[in-house]
Order: sequence, then structure tokens, then C-alpha cells
Amino acid sequence: MPVPSTTIRQSRRVEGLVAGQPTSDGAGVKLTRVLTQNLQQRLDPFLMLDAFGSDNPDDYIAGFPDHPHRGFETVTYMISGRMRHRDSAGHEGLLQNGGVQWMTAGRGVIHSEIPQQEQGVMEGFQLWLNLHSSEKMQAPWYRDFQAADLPRFDTAEGVAATVIAGGSHGVAGAVTRAITQPLYLDLHWSAAGSFVQPLPPGHNAFVYVYRGAARIAGTAVPLQRMALLAQDADADGVRIDAEAGTRALLIAGQPLREPIVQYGPFVMNSRQQIIEAVEDFNAGRLAETA
Repeated sequence: MPVPSTTIRQSRRVEGLVAGQPTSDGAGVKLTRVLTQNLQQRLDPFLMLDAFGSDNPDDYIAGFPDHPHRGFETVTYMISGRMRHRDSAGHEGLLQNGGVQWMTAGRGVIHSEIPQQEQGVMEGFQLWLNLHSSEKMQAPWYRDFQAADLPRFDTAEGVAATVIAGGSHGVAGAVTRAITQPLYLDLHWSAAGSFVQPLPPGHNAFVYVYRGAARIAGTAVPLQRMALLAQDADADGVRIDAEAGTRALLIAGQPLREPIVQYGPFVMNSRQQIIEAVEDFNAGRLAETA
């Protein structure tokens, strides 16, 4: 049965539209960086969103060999494809169609993400979620969620929602976080219609359309665009209207309002903490502390 409809008084507006920047990472994997470093304060607690998608093995086959992280969480959502994760804390998992890999780097982890296919489409997203200063040096944590493990619901308007984090329409997501309070929804429209989601005041939020097209508070959000949602005082959520076949991510969270100092795969609160992270990695201590 479809879940009961949700209502809001007024939808947030679109503050701006962002086109991702083509780039490469790892051992030459081609991707689009949708949330770039200059948006980290505006979209705090989110640090980065990468979208990848190709049916050309040369674009992804080399994957992401061993590399370090400290100070944040990575959330990898695989729309299509297969990728093997291994890390210095002893975690291993196979990320595949519709699954999610959630890794808390904490005080330090070295991991690899290697494609387990030599042909076909590999498509998905990786989101970086910051950690509060009190959590940055916690022990690493890892969890794999297969597609069947992820909570889902259908609305009366014909929108199928996957709840990766947070909660929506009374359905609790696969992961919750007390401080950053992330909401991460994957929304699929089987017919033209709307999806409504309440959002707490002060939470930063954005929508990324990866199939079709949408409209939010009168603003068109075309394919492969990220809509930054304004924080109007009288808005209590967002209403997304979309055509049949549209797919979009809705992501929101509680900002930390702390200094963000990033140096490659390390995200801390001060330059001195970054220097310590680099020194720990170069001395072989970063994985040992995990």
C-alpha cells in the first residue's frame, strides 16, 4: 500500500543551479564533481558529491587503488555495476546494483575500491559527509547494504523512494546520524507528479536530477543539475514536481558550522591537524591508529 501523503505549508525555493565539473580520480576514473570544494560551507555538512556513469570500461576499469582518508564519512551508492571494497581496518564488501557502502574514516583508514567487471555500465554516486570535531578521531566503521536491505516506499502519487539515510514519510532509513542528521533519498517518478518532504529549518539541502527533469517552486531543474535549496524562514520543506521517468537525489543535513580544512583525502578543522594527518600517513601510522 502507498504511504500516506505528506503536506508542507510552503516549499523551499531554488537558490541556484549547479552544473558538475568533469574530472578524474583514483587511477583515472572519469566522473563529474557535482558538489565542489567552493560549496562546502554553503552545503555543510556535505563536502563532495561525485557522479560517475559510463559503459566504456576505459573510464572506470582501473578503479581506486589504496588511498587514505581521515575526518569524514563516505557514502557510495551504486546504481549499476560491481565494485570491491577492502580497507586497513579489515572490512571487505562487494558493492553492486542498487547497494550502498557507508564508511566512517574517523581517525584514519586506507582502502581500495576496485571494479569487479570488465564491461557494461558502471553508474553511481559518492557523497562525502563531514564529521563533527568530537568525532573526527573516532574508530573507523563500515557497513554494506545490498539493494534489498534498503528501506523503500511508494507514494500515492507514484513516486518510489529509497531511504538511504534519515527518515521520510514515516519510513526510517538504513543509517541515521545524531549530529549531522543526514537525509538521503533516491526518488523515482513512474508518472508525472510531485514529491513532498518536510525539512527542518536551518538544514542545508539540495536536489540532483540524474534522469529526466524536475521543477521546484517554479524553477526548472534540468538533467544533471544540482538545485541548491534556499533557507526561507517561512518554508518548511520542499515540493519536487517531475515528469515520468525522472530520477533525483534529495539530500539534506544539519550544518556543523565548524572550520573546514581539506587537503586531498583528509578533512579536519585546522591546518595543524592536516599536517598531523599527512605525517601519520607518511610514517605508516594512519592505518595503525585504526
